[in-house]
Amino acid sequence: MSDKDYYEILGVDRNASDSEIKKAYRKLAVKYHPDKNPGDNSAEEKFKEISSAFEILKDPDKRRKYDQFGHDAFRSGHSGGQGVDPFDLFRDAFGGGGGSGGFGSIFEDFFGGGSSQSVNEGSRGSDLRVSVEISLEQASKGVEKEIKYQRHAPCKPCSGTGAKTGSGKSMCSTCGGIGQVASNQGFISIRRTCPTCKGNGVTIENPCQNCKGDGRVKSPANVKVNIPPGVSDGNRLCSRGRGDAGSTGGSSGDLYVDVRIKKHDKFDRDEDDLFHDILIPFTLATLGGMVQVPTLDGKVSLKIPSGTQANKTFRIKDKGMPNLRSPSRNGDLYARIIIHIPKKLTKEQKEKLIEFAKASGEEDLQADEGFLEKAKRLFD
Repeated sequence: MSDKDYYEILGVDRNASDSEIKKAYRKLAVKYHPDKNPGDNSAEEKFKEISSAFEILKDPDKRRKYDQFGHDAFRSGHSGGQGVDPFDLFRDAFGGGGGSGGFGSIFEDFFGGGSSQSVNEGSRGSDLRVSVEISLEQASKGVEKEIKYQRHAPCKPCSGTGAKTGSGKSMCSTCGGIGQVASNQGFISIRRTCPTCKGNGVTIENPCQNCKGDGRVKSPANVKVNIPPGVSDGNRLCSRGRGDAGSTGGSSGDLYVDVRIKKHDKFDRDEDDLFHDILIPFTLATLGGMVQVPTLDGKVSLKIPSGTQANKTFRIKDKGMPNLRSPSRNGDLYARIIIHIPKKLTKEQKEKLIEFAKASGEEDLQADEGFLEKAKRLFD
């Protein structure tokens, strides 16, 4: 018997719960099972090693002794995992099954096989997708939206069973209740959904006339969805069990809601930050002053320093969008300055500008023709 720590073998903490130990064993057992690793002696030894560890740790009394005395607790006549059939453990951990340790059944679960749930519960319903459009303000505050859509709902006359009242179901003669039929192509066996029972494993003796034996009918539905603050365009919400009902009593699918946010006329968004262009007169940019900046919560005052240049961007902290995962934390608002240049001036305004240009020496900035000469020609 290996003296390697059993908890280390299974890759779990010493305080792991019974379910965590079983889950770890199942994962390793599938990985190292001899049926999946034919001819690999190291994988077989690893499978026996993890089986020995699981045989001790799955039993509360044995686990308690192991925690207290370690491997010595099982060296004198106790099983300690010796003599135990690792395939029996595999069957116990995976709920039974045939063949070499039941590996065939769990392997089918990974690759589309297995049908006991289909036989008992029918086929699961399809997932549905709808979209809802909201404003940027609603995305900022969060909003409840009622969504109307069409879905397959359980048939009321037969309570979703697909069978007429007083009638029952019988095992499908085509697949023998498995829900699948197999066909061999050389040495490969391919399983397909049974065409007779559609994978349910049963056939209905006397179908319900309302749903034609399907157990569901198309009908309108509505659901209220709470859209959280900070949601972004394209985020998807899920409402469990609001999709199509399953056929003949199967579980319902889910409803996925895609959020679409309308384009805003004032703000552009980048994750949690907002961007806004402020148009101010060139006099305000030159002399400085205060300006009102819109936000999603109303207007705030922003001080414009004298000599502010075009495209200067000011950051207004915490006036962006709330963070989806931490709604108490907000992004920022970035205000970019756009300077308005008037296209038409009165004669008096032009004269004032000419005087300003002369006082500033701006005519010296022109290489070909003085600014004053150009301005004077405007009056001719």
